[in-house]
Amino acid sequence: MADTQQVEADPKAERKVARLAKQISTFAKAHGGAEGQVAYIGERGARIVLVGADGGWGDLVAPSTEIAQQAVEKAGITVHESFDGEFAAKVQTGPYEWKRMAGIQIGG
Repeated sequence: MADTQQVEADPKAERKVARLAKQISTFAKAHGGAEGQVAYIGERGARIVLVGADGGWGDLVAPSTEIAQQAVEKAGITVHESFDGEFAAKVQTGPYEWKRMAGIQIGG
C-alpha cells in the first residue's frame, strides 16, 4: 500500500481523523478490543471495518484512505490488509444478519 500523506496541514482533516479515532477507540473499549481493515470504496472514500474481541462488528466511512489509515493508527488497533481468513472468522452474526442475507438472496 502506498505511503499515506499526513493531513496535518488541513484542520478539517485533522478533526475528522480525531473524531474517527475516538469512535474506533470507543468501539474497541465496548467490545474488549478491536481489529480493523481499511478498504477503498471509490469517490466516497474508505470504509473502516471493525471487529471486536467479542465478535461484534461495525464500520465507519472516512472521506479518504489517508484519513482512514491515520485514524486507525491513532486509535492503536491492529489493521489487516484484507478481510478474510482468521480475521473474518472472528465476526459473529446473529439472526438479524442471517435474515437480511436471506432476504437479499430471494429478492426481499
